Amino acid sequence: ILEADGLKVDIDAYKVTIDAEPVHLTITEFNLLVALMKKRGRVFSREMLLEKVWAYSFEGYDRTVDVHIKRLRQKLKDRAYLIETVRGVGYRFKE
Repeated sequence: ILEADGLKVDIDAYKVTIDAEPVHLTITEFNLLVALMKKRGRVFSREMLLEKVWAYSFEGYDRTVDVHIKRLRQKLKDRAYLIETVRGVGYRFKE
């Protein structure tokens, strides 16, 4: 179980809650959140996240990660601040 500021992720049960209220994520959003939370404070480039979550590498620029981060933040509502954008690099989960 991963936790941060009322956000709780039960990896084995594929459950996410905020202050005990369920948050419904797609499997991709769930895997993205888990990848970021497992390495709090580490900056992940878009390419790293593509390889880790989608299991493929991509040369060039792809908006896939950005779109999923945006949707994930919307679902996290007032906990969206936990996923930080590192300009020109990628994303990290707040320590």
